Amino acid sequence: MEGSDELERLRRELDEAVERESAVREVLSTISRSSFDLDRLLQTVIESAVRLSKAESGDILRLDERSGGYRQIAQHGLAPDFWELLRAAEFRPERGTLVGRTLIERRPVHIEDVLLDSEYRLWEAQRVGGFRTILGVPMLRDGFPIGVMVLYRLVVAPFSDREISLLTTFADQAVLAIEQVRLFQTAERQRAELARFAPEVASLLSSGDAEQLLAGHRREITALFCDLRGFTAFAETAEPEEVLGVLREYHARVGELVVSNAGTVSHFAGDGLLVFFNDPAPVPNHQQVAVDVALHLHERFAELAASWSRRGHHLGLGIGAASGFVTLGRMGFEGRYEYGAIGNVLILASRLSDVAKAGETLVDQRLHAAVEAAVRAEPIAPLDLKGFSRPTPAFRIIQRPS
Repeated sequence: MEGSDELERLRRELDEAVERESAVREVLSTISRSSFDLDRLLQTVIESAVRLSKAESGDILRLDERSGGYRQIAQHGLAPDFWELLRAAEFRPERGTLVGRTLIERRPVHIEDVLLDSEYRLWEAQRVGGFRTILGVPMLRDGFPIGVMVLYRLVVAPFSDREISLLTTFADQAVLAIEQVRLFQTAERQRAELARFAPEVASLLSSGDAEQLLAGHRREITALFCDLRGFTAFAETAEPEEVLGVLREYHARVGELVVSNAGTVSHFAGDGLLVFFNDPAPVPNHQQVAVDVALHLHERFAELAASWSRRGHHLGLGIGAASGFVTLGRMGFEGRYEYGAIGNVLILASRLSDVAKAGETLVDQRLHAAVEAAVRAEPIAPLDLKGFSRPTPAFRIIQRPS
């Protein structure tokens, strides 16, 4: 008889081990498939936790970063009135609740009978939920609790060490799931932010070069800075809606032409606009492409200027361009990233734009040397530019050779 009982016990333990392994595998599989659906994933975690721990119900609470409290985000088996009560509550570190105590201790907290616990204070929840034995398991990321998993039993029935260990594993998996979704959402948000300024960057984020691209790298580019002449006087007298409308038309024309030539629109500053060529997408002969874009911009701008002139707005376009090496990469902070460049060539292009007259494109000596065989240009007197200790040689682009 003893041998039969022992065999039955071993069989039960084996069945439980197989069930636990199957549940963990299910949770891991759900995580791998659920980049978008965190709700579904956490629901799978709490359902498996309740089933395998033989609890009557359970829920998962997560940190609300705006308020600093912890709120319920998933549940299984809770009676409707108990669910409504918990869903409306916000928990913080304190000894009077299971969740609060778990947040303080940052380890599993097991209350075998809440009616005998001298610190417990959430009596309305106990009355509505009817639970006696409860277990809180922290969901820790780098030692900090980003959530808590709670299991309820309606009778006094302590959780075993094996059950607590299993539930800790489930809590760890829930943290992995939340972190995976957080990273995915951050990447998508960054992709959307960068795509507004540089579509080429967004397309490369999923490539093998993405990490190096965003971290920072050095490359030769041609920078082109566009600036409106007469804009300050226009903005002082025109209605704000009219100013915004003019800027939208201007930005749309410039952006369309730049992007169609594999350029990157890097920065808007009112009527100033910075673009560059040869990064992130390589542009063969980027110096010539940039100058061609500048000449086309003057042609397109003439159409806009004529339209604005009929409305009494007299605006012109000055362009400065320069070539050289810069450092490029992602700039900003989480939720507000841009892809940009740092280097003297950007400042030089901006300063050349400052002194360019309406209808002019001024380029530096290096850029002129790269394109002189393909365009007509004339030297101008060396310029005393702000931020540069010596006079800067410059050239005025006239047109392509006929």
